[in-house]
Amino acid sequence: MKKRLFPLLIALAMLLSLAACGGATTDPSTAPSADATVTPAPVVDDGTQGITDTEVLIANTAATSGAYAPVGVPFLAGIQAYLDMVNADGGIDGRKITFIHKDDEFDPVKGKAYLQEMVEDEKVFAIVGHFGTPVVAATIDDLKAYGIPSVYFATGIGQLYSDKATTNEEGYNIFPVQPIYVTEGSIMVARGVGTFDAKKIGVIYTSDDAGKDMLSGVEAQCKTQGIELVSEQVAAGAADVSAAVTSIKNANVDFVVVAAIQATMPTIVKEMAAQGMSVPAITTYVNVSPKISEQIATDIAGKFDVYGNGWVSYEGDERAANLATYQKWVAADYKDNAYAQTGWIAASFFCEGLRRVADSGEELTWTSYMKAMESAPLQNPFGGTLDYSNGKRLGTQVMNLSKVTADGKWELVDGLRTMDELLGK
Repeated sequence: MKKRLFPLLIALAMLLSLAACGGATTDPSTAPSADATVTPAPVVDDGTQGITDTEVLIANTAATSGAYAPVGVPFLAGIQAYLDMVNADGGIDGRKITFIHKDDEFDPVKGKAYLQEMVEDEKVFAIVGHFGTPVVAATIDDLKAYGIPSVYFATGIGQLYSDKATTNEEGYNIFPVQPIYVTEGSIMVARGVGTFDAKKIGVIYTSDDAGKDMLSGVEAQCKTQGIELVSEQVAAGAADVSAAVTSIKNANVDFVVVAAIQATMPTIVKEMAAQGMSVPAITTYVNVSPKISEQIATDIAGKFDVYGNGWVSYEGDERAANLATYQKWVAADYKDNAYAQTGWIAASFFCEGLRRVADSGEELTWTSYMKAMESAPLQNPFGGTLDYSNGKRLGTQVMNLSKVTADGKWELVDGLRTMDELLGK
């Protein structure tokens, strides 16, 4: 089973990488112009819009045309498949869920204008599965200003992170599921300390937001654990990283965090090997793809191991059953599609909040929904639990570990663990 399913884990890891680069579908002829501006209008009905006795209306924008359509189309199909399953069983508390979406073509201007349309004109109850770094970055402040519940983001940007949000301005209404780089940085330190007995950690990070966000998490966790940290910055996409690697090597660290995505990460690892470094290295789950492992396997062979995080698992009876249920409901073309599975995950998190409100007997409002999402940890059908209590908006807080093998593949070497578990707490 592991051999069959591990490629799905790899593809899931690639979702954030693809989304980080740079219902009904809207007719491109009616799309907003490139110079459109949006000023959010306050919602005045106390967060009950989009709700009737028989329906809950939700929405998102995602690229269903252009370069990112191969990600956006199955992602939306996964959301709809989960909702079809729920609706076929009568919905939740007598309400079926209607999902509308618009094609923003991965354009932040269009995404921003469409968000205003969905919240102010369509009057949806929630945004579910907000898609792609450019669009999310352009609209995160609007989401907070509206105060609308927003569940699952196909990106890991630091603007989603909050360790204790108490107001919507701080992100109380934001419920990220995918790993956020800040949180992942902390988890990488916990791995270093708990699994590799690291005492002095080096981090080589890129000058982009991804690198800086991971560094932020690394710094926070090193401070908490009393671990000495040495850091060096390189330009994102740099061809020469030798000075940074030399500095980290000369600092005699015993564990290295490679806080870089896409093209820069292999450059760093290859330079570490060229300079004769021999300590283990770990990197973000975005890099856990064959494209990366195949580039570095020969260089690191016999010198040091490179590890990568992951956030999903199909191991265990419950997760295997969840996968079977997913495959029953999703279109045949998407049974093994990782992007469709992330859409399924997004819808499952949203619906669990609805179920909790129904079980509580409270009226469904934005306030009661967000309270329900915080009331207890939520279970990822293909992963660990997420805890939103006390304003925690950290994204996935449970990750597994893979290693680059000699033949240029990624091998799962440890299962899903929390930071507390890694640190023996």
